[in-house]
Amino acid sequence: MASNQSDNPVLFDLDQTIIPWDTQLVFRSYVLQAEPLRRFLTPVFIAFLPLAKFLGAGTMKRIFHSYLWRMPRATLEKHARGFVREWLPQITYPEIIEEIEEHRKGGRTLVLSSASPELWVEGIGKELGFHLSLGTRFDWEKRVPLFPDLIGENHKGEEKVRRLASLKITSAEAGYSDSKADLPLLALCREKTLVNPLPGVRQTGEDNHWRILTPPRPWKNRLAFGLGCAAQLFGLWKP
Repeated sequence: MASNQSDNPVLFDLDQTIIPWDTQLVFRSYVLQAEPLRRFLTPVFIAFLPLAKFLGAGTMKRIFHSYLWRMPRATLEKHARGFVREWLPQITYPEIIEEIEEHRKGGRTLVLSSASPELWVEGIGKELGFHLSLGTRFDWEKRVPLFPDLIGENHKGEEKVRRLASLKITSAEAGYSDSKADLPLLALCREKTLVNPLPGVRQTGEDNHWRILTPPRPWKNRLAFGLGCAAQLFGLWKP
């Protein structure tokens, strides 16, 4: 989509909005099942977890992707395509896909804005019919470094708004998210929709009479969700 196509778009977050999981973890599980020996790199990330607050989200995101160390860029791109083709149809909220389709049929410009790596966010967006897909940009190099560098900032919170503004998108017809971090993004939107929000952001939505959708989650409680995330971290999870 050209940067001047900002005719009242509809903005969608990805993780826990269109997909009930974090796609960074789900993609990790996909790759570790294709290349099981990469599980031995998992302790690198775990070793840095106690320092997460000190290091910040952007640095932790770089460390998280250490499991891709020395992977050829062509192989990484192949995994991204396979992930979108094989797993994406099984992990989306059908109710949110219906929302996307309604907006698409209505002729709206669809924008996907995610904190996950743009490498597969673009593929997901293309598969789901988005006109523009934005995520965190990495310099994967010809072979992935142990801690791949970000290109620009971690694509989260205010950074999403700044990136959209650089593309001349400063307002939107509607926005969808689950997260408190996306309140700046939702502030651009005439109609705001929360998807299975946590209690804090839910209260914000209720106080402001925002639309709240609660599609069924693929887990029964927060413990089951945590166990699923742990299984994804070690490459033991499939949809």
